[in-house]
Amino acid sequence: MADGDLRSLVAVSAAVTAAMCYVRFAAGRLRPGLPRLAAFLPVLAVLPFLPLAFRAVHPRAISGFFLAWLAEFKLLRLAAGQGPLHPSLPLPAFVAVASGPVRLRGDGPDKARQGTSSSLDPASSAVMAALLAAIVSLYRYQELMNQYVLLTLYAFHVYLALELVLASAAAAARALLGMGLEPQFDRPYLSASLRDFWGRRWNLSVPAVLRPCVYRPVRARLGPAAGVLAAFVVSGLVHELMFYYITLRPPTGEATAFFALHGACAVAEAWWARHQGWWRPPRLVATPLTLAFVLVTAFWLFFPPITRPGADKLVIAECEAAVAFVRDAGAWAAGSVRSVWTGRS
Repeated sequence: MADGDLRSLVAVSAAVTAAMCYVRFAAGRLRPGLPRLAAFLPVLAVLPFLPLAFRAVHPRAISGFFLAWLAEFKLLRLAAGQGPLHPSLPLPAFVAVASGPVRLRGDGPDKARQGTSSSLDPASSAVMAALLAAIVSLYRYQELMNQYVLLTLYAFHVYLALELVLASAAAAARALLGMGLEPQFDRPYLSASLRDFWGRRWNLSVPAVLRPCVYRPVRARLGPAAGVLAAFVVSGLVHELMFYYITLRPPTGEATAFFALHGACAVAEAWWARHQGWWRPPRLVATPLTLAFVLVTAFWLFFPPITRPGADKLVIAECEAAVAFVRDAGAWAAGSVRSVWTGRS
């Protein structure tokens, strides 16, 4: 990370801490509903602009996900008097829960599953880091690759990078605050349907905020199909913002179309599943079909807004620089250890 982005990290962290101090203070003195929402509006308006302080793509995109997506929805829930935030939380915990995918141990509806760690173990993290480094090393041959082979590598890159970033956040939250990370992934490569993929396996902090904020209110008024479609469309609209953080280009609507298509297909899946006795593919067939559908539609609608302006090249360059830094640091550390042992002998 460049010196400018380090300074931006300090400034953004200070701004987020100050904003969440204000939110916690206001929530403790105002009743849920319009009074709280009105008090939160300045913070809700400022949070989406903070990621733009970063020049590098990775910190801009990661902070955008934490602040302009998760934090915004969590503050809206707090304004309505719903969890996971509460003004009685200690300030460090309140800031962490509000601005990241973390939760207090024993909190929330998933208590029955909390005996299982939601973060990667060190061995799995090491394997994923090695796989990601291998993918990054293959990018030097991208000019020789078939377009769809390269896009497939991008899909694996996104998955591995998200897992590792969130595992690192879990380790920090656990070490500093005794907090656990919200489960982010549950082996999405085993998904047997789109509902399984998006609702139970992929980037689970997103459905965790979309269900109470979008799906349930719409379902209560218009039915479950409308609730599903609304949640997917909102997800698409917020992805347009995430893509803006990556590319700094105006939205194209392709991300919204991608998620609207998947929402419509998820509704069709649910309709089919309600009919007892209708044919269903065995899991050995359903899983590759599901993953193929996700990949093909991603090649068509999800990746082009990123690759068209060349933002993928910036991401690759940053990854190559990070891998080179880790490699050089490891070589320096190994050389230092060798020198110490040689001196002793």
